[in-house]
Amino acid sequence: VIRVLVFCFCSFFFLIFSLRIRMSGIKGLQGVVRKTVNDELQANIWDPQHMDKIVPSLLFNLQHAEEAESRSPSPLQATEKEKESPTELAERCLRELLGRAAYGNIKNAIKPVLIHLDNHSLWEPKTFAIRCFKIIMYSIQPQHSHLVIQQLLGHLDANSKSAATVRAGIVEVLSEAAVIAASGSVGPTVLEVFNTLLRQLRLSIDYELTGSYDCAVVSTKIIKEHEERMFQEAVIKTTGSFASTLPTYQRSEVMLFIMSKVPLPSLHHALDAGKAGENRNRLTQIMLLKSLLQVSTGFQCSNMLTALPSSFLDRLLSAALMEDADLRLFVLEILISFIDRHGNRPKFSTISTINDISVLKLKVDKCSRQDTVFMKKHSQQLYRHIYLTSKEESNVQPHYEALYSMLALISIELANEEVVVDLIRLVLAVQEIAQINEDNLPVYNRCALYALGAAYLNLISQLTTVPAFCQHIHEVLETRQKEAPYLLPEDVFVETPRLTKSLDHLVPEVFFRQSKISEVLGGSGYNSDRLSTPYIPQLTDEDRLSKRKSIGETISLQVEVESRNSPEKEERAPAEEITYETLKKAIDSVAVEEQERERRRLVVEKFQKAPFEEIAAHCGARASLLQSKLNQIFEITIRPPPSPSGTITAAYGQPQNHSIPVYEMKFPDLCVY
Repeated sequence: VIRVLVFCFCSFFFLIFSLRIRMSGIKGLQGVVRKTVNDELQANIWDPQHMDKIVPSLLFNLQHAEEAESRSPSPLQATEKEKESPTELAERCLRELLGRAAYGNIKNAIKPVLIHLDNHSLWEPKTFAIRCFKIIMYSIQPQHSHLVIQQLLGHLDANSKSAATVRAGIVEVLSEAAVIAASGSVGPTVLEVFNTLLRQLRLSIDYELTGSYDCAVVSTKIIKEHEERMFQEAVIKTTGSFASTLPTYQRSEVMLFIMSKVPLPSLHHALDAGKAGENRNRLTQIMLLKSLLQVSTGFQCSNMLTALPSSFLDRLLSAALMEDADLRLFVLEILISFIDRHGNRPKFSTISTINDISVLKLKVDKCSRQDTVFMKKHSQQLYRHIYLTSKEESNVQPHYEALYSMLALISIELANEEVVVDLIRLVLAVQEIAQINEDNLPVYNRCALYALGAAYLNLISQLTTVPAFCQHIHEVLETRQKEAPYLLPEDVFVETPRLTKSLDHLVPEVFFRQSKISEVLGGSGYNSDRLSTPYIPQLTDEDRLSKRKSIGETISLQVEVESRNSPEKEERAPAEEITYETLKKAIDSVAVEEQERERRRLVVEKFQKAPFEEIAAHCGARASLLQSKLNQIFEITIRPPPSPSGTITAAYGQPQNHSIPVYEMKFPDLCVY
């Protein structure tokens, strides 16, 4: 017992003595910093040989903080007891040191921190690493924050072949540092940040697929797939954190940059071949689109033309035509995040035929001029991809919910009368997909398309507030409720859908009729001719390049005059037959257009390069010809018309015309103003 008591007594005094020694050492470092940091006559404390000793010493004392201690890393007032602890004193000394660091000294101050975290394996728990860099970011001058970001990015590249947990820790620290550096100091390295993160993402995908950090050599390290997935999620989260700190114009540039990295089939770029190449392409596409979704979430831009430029929208919509269902869902979610500028998306999270949409409390603004221009330019492109996406057999409930949200948000955010008409035509064409079933869709997909159309037409009828239109939609919904409830969203979009075995014997009353809708909306000022015309998308090169088996069958070359989704019409106009003569005429018309374009080019080139005398002579000849034509017109106009009774013989036997007053003369319409 005496020995135990002696041991405890000695340990207690040793602990007190060691704490006092540590306190004395830290105070000594603090004095050295205050004495030499700005004194040019003393040794340069910022040299690497000095920083490599001072910074690790302070970090060692910070590292031994009590586990239960949870203080804010921002400089706050501390109690007298905390000021007496080595941890608090070391933190204050480190803050003071970093606060005095000039632009050229940041690198020397940060490098020992990174080395200390590497040597003591402190990236994996990442709690201490995050605490250290929060202290650093709050202590240095704000205009120097981007230098810390650069140091972390370089360290991430240097550890590109380290364990996934280490890389994930560095990325998490980057994410926390980006939030603190939100004042705009990240600006000079914006694209460098995202380029590094995307490069690390692609490397992680390669590691996951090959199982090695070096494809040419069998690695001795065991790569765990779940750890690589964890690292990828950390990179995606960090991408969103960085983007949320950027102004709108830089955020748009970042989204263009990310979209340019997505591997897509195009006329000029080929995808990786083989099974491994397909897996790599798919994982890269998914991860980059998830990153893009993180960046676009919360993005607010009043001008859709600047938010979705053609170069970005074309590539994004190309991904909507891929076979992979996850890719198509990500594209829809990204488009929705752009279109939803008033936070209406959560109100359309479930598909339903609500009786009164006023309970949703939708935020609706009048369509601006910029939105109208955007829809004139890109509306047909959007409609076409919605139409093609709705036909996919691999669609599940989230796809239909995203399609419904997108249709509803376009109607609220970007709609004018022309857009409303086109959206109604589009939904009726989607109804026809389920009705005709040329693609042999399963029963669930067909019922889902019917339910999607019912929910949207119910919504748009209440938004347009045309009584006759609302009445027709209500009548069809009531008929479905009695005769075919499996065509309504309440029976389809549930955990266990209540479906029927066959949809071959549906009565015409359960369909929305295009002729009826055209009639009732035409009476309220909408374009009835356009409403009565069926929606038919156009086939483009990206359809041929997308890896869809039935894309050639998606768009028929037969252009039908009458709407095929009018169930009340039994007789339909025959389709225009494509023959050799019609194809020859089409080719000839293209040749004529080419000749006309070439003629215009030659005329422009002549006026740009020909000498002045030749141009003057040419214009003079044309002016003379024009003057002669004008003289003929005036001669015909001024000459008086003959008398109704014919000519009169004068006394001298010469025929003479009567002189008619000017106010009785009848001039051609061309000369009357």
